[in-house]
This record gives sequence, structure tokens and C-alpha cells, in this order.
Amino acid sequence: MAHSPYLNEPNRLAEVISAIQVMGTYKFYKLEFSGWADRISGDSKQADHWKKVFEEHPEFFRLDAGRGKASLVWRRTYPKNYDVDQEEKISRETFFQLSVEQKARISRSPLSSSDISTLISAAVQLHSRALDQQQDKRWWISGLIGLLGVILGAVLQNFSH
Repeated sequence: MAHSPYLNEPNRLAEVISAIQVMGTYKFYKLEFSGWADRISGDSKQADHWKKVFEEHPEFFRLDAGRGKASLVWRRTYPKNYDVDQEEKISRETFFQLSVEQKARISRSPLSSSDISTLISAAVQLHSRALDQQQDKRWWISGLIGLLGVILGAVLQNFSH
């Protein structure tokens, strides 16, 4: 069974939930790791830590082709038509009329609160499932150890006669 970062990393569920909330609502959908680290934890020096979180949870996060920026998968499905300064969507025609500098201020729309709630619920369910699998695995191991003990006992009893 593959290890689960939800269980192997302390506070991972809380980190994933924090990242979903921030990345789902921040005006820009994609930032460098230090930018996300600053917005999520208040410490841009934790960029490497947040990169690891994003890499270990592809169910929610994606890195860009250059592997220098991260985004929330759900937001990537939205078109780039959100003016971060006006905080509103613009038409495709308006987008094509913008200068390169103006296009840099266009992002993907933030997620709705219900979208964010759905993602958080998914993270909680994945964490719960990982806990259940870990408990199931432990039960199997203890059952196997018990069975081996019975076999070993039978073998030892056989030799003692």
C-alpha cells in the first residue's frame, strides 16, 4: 500500500485545507511557491515546504510546466477572464483588446464558497479514508501475527513430543 501524506506528515490535512482556501479565493490563480507560502502561512521562506505539499497532493494542486508556480486544479478549469483590479469577469473580446501589461492583470475567477467547501470535504474524506486504510492494514498485520503465532506454537509443540 502506498503511503499517504495525509498520515505521514504532521498537520497535513490542515495545510491542505488552508491552501485550498487561500488558493481558491486569492485574486491570482497561480503564484510562485514563496508567494503562496507568504499568503498561506505568513512566511515566504517556507516556499520549499509548500512546494512539497503541492507536489504530494495532485488531487488538488498542479505545478506549471516550468515547475516554479502552483495553482489549484479546479481554478485552472476556468477561463482567464477575471480582471483582478475590477474584481469582475470580462468578455473574450475585451481580453483580446488588452495590452500585454493589462493581460497580466487578468486571472481565472476565484472559486465560490460552495466550491471551496466541496474541496475541503474531499480533503477530509481522503484523510478519513487514509486513516481507515491504515487501521485495516494494522488489523491485517495483527491477524497475520496471530496466525504465525499459532503456527509457531504448533511447530514447537510438535518438536517437544
